[in-house]
Order: sequence, then structure tokens, then C-alpha cells
Amino acid sequence: MVPRYARPAMSDIWTPESRFRIWFEIEAHATDALAELGVVPKEAAKAIWEKGAFEVERIDAIEAEVKHDVIAFLTNVAEHVGEPARFMHQGMTSSDVLDTCLAVQLARASDILLDDLDKLLEAIKRRALEHKLTPTIGRSHGIHAEPVTFGLKLAQAYAEFDRNRARLKAARADVATCAISGAVGTFANIDPRVEAHVAEKMGLTTEPVSTQVIPRDRHAMFFATLGVIASSIERLATEVRHLQRTEVLEAEEYFSPGQKGSSAMPHKRNPVLTENLTGLARMVRGYVTPALENVALWHERDISHSSVERFIGPDATITLDFALARLTSVIDKLVVYPARMQKNLDRMGGLVHSQRVLLALTQAGVSREDAYRLVQRNAMKVWESDGALSLMELLKADPDVTAALSPQEIEARFDLDYHLKHVDTIFARVFGD
Repeated sequence: MVPRYARPAMSDIWTPESRFRIWFEIEAHATDALAELGVVPKEAAKAIWEKGAFEVERIDAIEAEVKHDVIAFLTNVAEHVGEPARFMHQGMTSSDVLDTCLAVQLARASDILLDDLDKLLEAIKRRALEHKLTPTIGRSHGIHAEPVTFGLKLAQAYAEFDRNRARLKAARADVATCAISGAVGTFANIDPRVEAHVAEKMGLTTEPVSTQVIPRDRHAMFFATLGVIASSIERLATEVRHLQRTEVLEAEEYFSPGQKGSSAMPHKRNPVLTENLTGLARMVRGYVTPALENVALWHERDISHSSVERFIGPDATITLDFALARLTSVIDKLVVYPARMQKNLDRMGGLVHSQRVLLALTQAGVSREDAYRLVQRNAMKVWESDGALSLMELLKADPDVTAALSPQEIEARFDLDYHLKHVDTIFARVFGD
């Protein structure tokens, strides 16, 4: 992974030292279980814990000769343990170690990502409550639609990431399975109780049926979940990018003292963090398709998935960890401009209230088709004047409209607070009472 987009805690999960430490624990716990079952001497199991050690460089050197990473690891550990090492790996196959290790790594990575999501949700909630009743324009197709609040925009993001948290929690449970079932998964040379013991010690559940490998549909769902979270990151990042455009400028990323926006133009304040998040989201989603393609392995196993997972396991989790932390910082420090939001709301001469007038006319007995035509012909005049004209005043001057609605009834349809009357209801749905 690119160090620029990596944080230490997540990166550490994927280091060779961490991987081999997990391998060692799997092997040692399995030997403990075998000792309890009387398959190997208890003294051997004890010696493995007491004397077991490894060196990454030595493992790499052995692998260069034997061309097998698990054999290289076992050989290096045996150099420290001595004669009792012959009881390691009894009845096991390489996938028992590799797949169970990957399950541990993904579970630990999930725990970090869940913590990341908790911090993000906390930041979004705080800013949503802060701007619960800050009016702003809602846009559809990028065009002014009707009023909303900035708090509602953030409440929607909160609900989305809350769903993502539930998805990730489920994906973590799905992928955190242990397989110590031996060649082709039949337990022919190792007791299923060994698997149960290792699973308990490593914080996993037992895989109901493995084919020498843990089924890759589990991993596909896990990485697909990361891809969905990445898409949610991009959605919120894109919203900030649009709001920071000079013509809009309703919110912008925090611009720190001494920060520079352009090498050529000193006036620039660019949304670089959210643009970066957009790019990182693309990378995380890019790992989903290889994970899906890993599901179809030949018969009881092949290793076509192995090289893929050496990339996507570290890269997807490290990238998403960084992206969630960056988005949390963006939301936490986001600069919001309520006055600019109000200015943008008002700039099109009241067009945002057109639907209320339409409905009032239908309630007054005008057909929907005629009501739409009456409101639209006045609205288009305002649109073509770029907001210089007032929709309210044009409607009050239109005899076809005033034949159904009094000037006071027209004015009543231009009340901004009307659009905010159910904000409390929506917030209660999202955040609870």
C-alpha cells in the first residue's frame, strides 16, 4: 500500500511479522488441542509455546529455495523449537493456516473500520444537529428544487453510514471463520475438535464445511461491503465538492493557515480532500470484482485466489481506513455558510415555492393541467430574468390566478417554514428521540 494513504494500526495487521505471528498462534493452539486429545505429547505442545520463534528474513530465505511459504515458516520455527517441532502441523494443510490467518486479519481490520465508522457517525450527527434548521436549497438534476435544511442533508448521510456499519458488522461475522480440516476438508487426519479449539482461541467461529479452503463467497461479500462503504464516502465527498464550487459556496473544506491551493493562482481554495476521497473510493471499489471472481475455484481448491488476496486484503482495508478517517476530519472541520445558503435560496425570485401555488390552485377548483400552465408561464418569466422578477408578484398580477386565489392566499404559499415542518419527524427517525 502507498504509505501516503496508510495509518499505522491498520497497516500493522498486514505486516509479515503480524502474519507469521498469527500463523504461529494457529499452529501452537492446534498442537495444544492435539495434545489434549492424546495425539501428540503435551511436552511438545509446551515446548512450541516456550521456544517457538521466527525471523522474517530467514523465512524468506528458506522460501526462496523450497518455493512454499508455509513450509518455509515451519522450517524456521523448527530451528528454534528443535525435536518437538515434528508434532506441529499434524494432519493440517497449508490452507488451514492461510485461510484461518486471513480470517483473523479481516476480523481485526473490521474492528478498526467499525471504530472508524463510529467516529464518522459521531461527527456527522453533531454537525447535523448543529444545522438541523439551517435552510438551504434542495437540488434535483443539479437544479434548484425546493427548500431543505443542511441538517437534513447530513441526517441522510448519517442514516446511510449507519446502514453501512450494520453491513460491515454482518460481513465481519461472515468472514471470521476458522478451517482446520486438513486436505480436501474431510478431517481425515485431524479431529474436528482441534478446529473448534483454534476457533475459540483466535476469536473465530468454525466453518461448517470447508473444501480445504474457506468458501470465497464469504470474502466476496466482505469486499463488496467495503465497496459499498467506499461509494457512500464518495457520495458525501461529491456533495461537499459541489457545495464548495465558487458559484455555490454554501460549504467548504477547512483551509488551514499557511495552506496553498495552487502553484500558479494564489487565490485558490480547492476541495482537495474530498477530491482525494473520490479517488480512494474508486480504488476500494476496484477490489470488489477480483474478490467476486475468487469465488469460483477448481474443485476442492486451487490457488488462483491467493495472489489476488495478497493485494486486496491489505490495500482495500488500509485505503478504506484512511478514507474514513479523512472524511471524519472533513465533516468535523467543514465550514458552513448559512447566509450564502439563504442567498442561494432567494436568488431565483421565489421559484422554489411553485409547487405550493400549483396545489393551492387545484384545491381552489382549477384543473391540474390548467394550474400547472398558469404557474409555469409565470415561473418561466422569472427563470428567464435570472431571478430579477418575483414569482409572487407575477402571480398576484395574473388575473387567471387571482380569479382562484386572493393575494393573501398567494403570499401564504411563499412561507419557507412550511417546508421545514417535518424536520423533527425525520430527525427522530434517524437519531431517535
